[in-house]
Amino acid sequence: MFLERERSMRQSNSVSQVAKAEAFRRLHAGKEAFVVPNPWDLGTARLLEKLGFNALATTSLGLACSHGLQDNLVPQNIVLQHLAEIAKGTQLPVTADLGNGFGDSPETVSRTIVLAAAAGVVGGSIEDSTGRDEEPIYPVDFAAERIHAAAVTARDLSFPFTLTARAENYMVGRINLADTIRRLQAYQEAGADVLYAPGLRSSEEIGEVVRSLNRPVNVLIGLEGATLSVKDLDALGVRRISVGGSLAKAAMGEFLRAATELRDHGTTTYQMRAVTSEQIKDFFGKEDP
Repeated sequence: MFLERERSMRQSNSVSQVAKAEAFRRLHAGKEAFVVPNPWDLGTARLLEKLGFNALATTSLGLACSHGLQDNLVPQNIVLQHLAEIAKGTQLPVTADLGNGFGDSPETVSRTIVLAAAAGVVGGSIEDSTGRDEEPIYPVDFAAERIHAAAVTARDLSFPFTLTARAENYMVGRINLADTIRRLQAYQEAGADVLYAPGLRSSEEIGEVVRSLNRPVNVLIGLEGATLSVKDLDALGVRRISVGGSLAKAAMGEFLRAATELRDHGTTTYQMRAVTSEQIKDFFGKEDP
């Protein structure tokens, strides 16, 4: 009963999708970089909202972990349900990790944008990774055609959907900055609003990417071995900063350390690092469901 009442109150006080979309656009137009952290369920989304972040991005890795699957193996219908839960359960604009659009063809990518928008998100990313070991990246011309189809579809929506195009070279072991820039420039011309090449680590690489484009650039932090901070990236001209699955991996790491202690030693010293019941009540409300 309480959960139904709580959901009804949230819906009556909710920010419209148009308002969220416009707020998300304003963040990209600002003079300073902003962080868009990546929750993996509604609870972590509300925690991040409570902490004062201005927007959220979903994470395919975090969602996959919550279902006991490897990254990019969650079925599309489950992803869409997840997007709807996050988008409707918080007051923040949400941009979605849409993988490669759940298929090769531009038509499939276009349909994915429509479905994501219907789920309530105000933006989404499409990557140029095929998911196939023998040919991990789409040819640049075809990849740009896919982005163009997504961009045309996004422009026909009733709100300003922010389309992010991802160049996945570095994530599949193809460390080629020149080709990555060439791809991002092609996706820019195809109509992407934001450009993103996950895996970049050095200030030299990131600075060169930013200078080569005239649209906002998203950079991923939280990678193993990466040391650049939000302040560092802001100085390089980066506009949006995401953390991908790193928060989910941090939570899983702490869970595994605690469970291993319990298994091997029969102790629970991990409780000293845990949040308290009172803190949970403060975050989620003191009413009992």
